[in-house]
Amino acid sequence: MNIAETRTPTLATTLWRAEGSARLLRGMVLALVGTVLLTVSAKIMVPFWPVQMSMQTFVVLAIGAVYGSRLAGATVALYLAQGAIGLPVFGLGAGLAYMAGPTGGYLIGFLVAAIVVGWLAERGLDRRWSTALLAFLIGDVIIFAFGLAWLSGLIGVEKAVSGGLLPFLPAEALKIALAMAVLPLAWKVVGRRG
Repeated sequence: MNIAETRTPTLATTLWRAEGSARLLRGMVLALVGTVLLTVSAKIMVPFWPVQMSMQTFVVLAIGAVYGSRLAGATVALYLAQGAIGLPVFGLGAGLAYMAGPTGGYLIGFLVAAIVVGWLAERGLDRRWSTALLAFLIGDVIIFAFGLAWLSGLIGVEKAVSGGLLPFLPAEALKIALAMAVLPLAWKVVGRRG
């Protein structure tokens, strides 16, 4: 079996089956819900060591896994568009100038990671803990690769790694563990219902 050719239903399409124009409505509703979740996750800071954390990377990974590549990509693109036009969806700012600042690479990484994790979920990697771990690790690496590449251009590689990666590793480990526990568990619950 070739992983590139195998496509399974996502959690969202399994829970909310729709045909024809109802699929479009489902996509629009889920995209709006996703942007609200991303906005809320950007605003709430959780005390953690060594830095406070938002739950935004967790939500990006979860949206990818639950929605699949296309809808996750559309959802994060909508979120970025909302921020670009000045809606207060980001943690500390809005507008194109904010997006061109230090967090710009991470924001683009959100889009790419959501699509990639969605693609992996469409191949069933979100259904077991071991494969969910792989999918979410890949997604997190993508977010930080884009973020660090952008940040390095602004402040240099050494400062980007020491300020834009290392302090966040403990929180990211926790969020990946949470995502890899929640998604397979959700599939088990859905399997029992079906």
